[in-house]
Amino acid sequence: MNLNATSDDVRILILSSAFAMIGFVLAFAIPNLGQEFFGGVVRWAGRLARKQALAVLLVGLSAPLIRIALLPIAPIPQPAGHDELSFLLAAETFASHRLSNPTPPMWVHFETFHEEFRPTYTSMYPPAQGLVLAAGAMLFKHPWFGVCLSVGAMGAAICWMLQGWFPPGWALYGAVLAVFRLGIFSYWMNSYWGGAVAATGGALVLGAMPRLMRRVRVSTALLLGFGMAILANSRPFEGLVLSLVVAGALLLWAVRKEHPPKWMLIKRLALPVLGVLLLTAAAMGYYNWRAFGNPTTLPYQVNRAAYAVAPYYLWQSPRPAPAYHHQIFRDFYLSWELPQFQKARTVPGFLDLAGTKILMLLFFFLSPVLMLPLLALPFILRGRRSFLPLAAAAFLVPLLACAFIRPHYMAPATALVFAIMVETSRHLRAWRPGGQPVGAFLVRAIPCLCIVLFMVQLGWVAASPAPKFPKMQVQHFLERQPGRQLAIVRYQPGHIIFSEWVYNAADIDSSPVIWARDMTAAQNRELIDYYKDRKVWLVEPDYNPPRVSAYPVQP
Repeated sequence: MNLNATSDDVRILILSSAFAMIGFVLAFAIPNLGQEFFGGVVRWAGRLARKQALAVLLVGLSAPLIRIALLPIAPIPQPAGHDELSFLLAAETFASHRLSNPTPPMWVHFETFHEEFRPTYTSMYPPAQGLVLAAGAMLFKHPWFGVCLSVGAMGAAICWMLQGWFPPGWALYGAVLAVFRLGIFSYWMNSYWGGAVAATGGALVLGAMPRLMRRVRVSTALLLGFGMAILANSRPFEGLVLSLVVAGALLLWAVRKEHPPKWMLIKRLALPVLGVLLLTAAAMGYYNWRAFGNPTTLPYQVNRAAYAVAPYYLWQSPRPAPAYHHQIFRDFYLSWELPQFQKARTVPGFLDLAGTKILMLLFFFLSPVLMLPLLALPFILRGRRSFLPLAAAAFLVPLLACAFIRPHYMAPATALVFAIMVETSRHLRAWRPGGQPVGAFLVRAIPCLCIVLFMVQLGWVAASPAPKFPKMQVQHFLERQPGRQLAIVRYQPGHIIFSEWVYNAADIDSSPVIWARDMTAAQNRELIDYYKDRKVWLVEPDYNPPRVSAYPVQP
């Protein structure tokens, strides 16, 4: 499962839309269907939900345990995207008890996307996702189990966040739906891209806010600071936006006449949060110094300055094109990224991008079935939880200035999205057109429809053939050869820029197989002479199947 829409994604979208329409029609036709049965289920769930710590624990365990149980039919995912492989480099580095790696000799042959090679060899991304993957590798011998841990933490954090805003039963309702939607079949669980880490940080920040307004406690303030620290090391820009929204709401609350005494706010709220953030800043500065040579140089900066022409934000201007060592970098940064940025700076392009972001927010996080409660959205714009839609709008507006978008960019607001879904569900439940419990039927039907969708997806996964990854097949072939190998990759004109084969381990020289880019004959000769103890292969991925042959070494 990857980031781009697949045929299964389209089928699920169509099926979810059909289920939403069927549910809506049945709500008017037979609104009392299953009322007695669901009454018993609600009472049982209510008793569980009132044991709030247990509810958080069970929600947190559910997604990892279900996904691990599905391993016989849905094996551990293979990495494919640029970002995934960069995160895995960070994971291997951290698991080796290093913050970065020395620049390898012959590094120009190993240049690849979203990785730094100077001043050190490391991932260009903030460290949070890499640390999670490293934990999976160290504890369970595979980085994907770190993904499982992060998704479990996300489910638990969302449940805890919703408990701060809603009665326990409604909090459990929203958390279970979040697990069904994001915890098992989404790419947040089935790849190494991330998303769950930032969602966990956002849930801690949003869950601490109402608790602090009810009672200022040091432990809650520490969780607020910890959530902000996670956001700073996973999705810094989006995390800053969400943190500022919550900080602004807490500041407005603090200046009201009925606020707690100032000494209490300073001692129990401001100082603990400030302490966590100072420690975080110190750790980030040390990491940046070791990885990028300067404590104030942030992840992304070195890599984007070295390769990118188009900046991330629309108010910035394109930079001059650097001298690329390889054509594929020119294709990526000049022929793919730059036109997207230039289009987004036009009025039609900006509107198109804004619409895409809103639709992505709705369809990825909610799907048509979970959008049914949004019928009641106008009714939550006033009242004591009006902060939720206002915060969502305040979060989304700055993101419109970003030229590129993926669902995990919006991960810090995940708990906010499900909180809005829960609040609209509470209003929808009271909807009784013609005196019939139409809204209550819809609220009962949504979890049932999610279960049916889950079973359909499970059937499709079981019936689908195992995906083939040509690079992994070639990698396994080379690993079976005697001795150590050097694979020189030669792309044909028109090579797909997202199909990248040149990625290496953290310790390149010790790897059984080293992947390098084909360059000039003289440069290749220099590379081969340096690795003279290795068998040299020419790999040509753009043939079907990929060609692997002994490299024609000239004496």
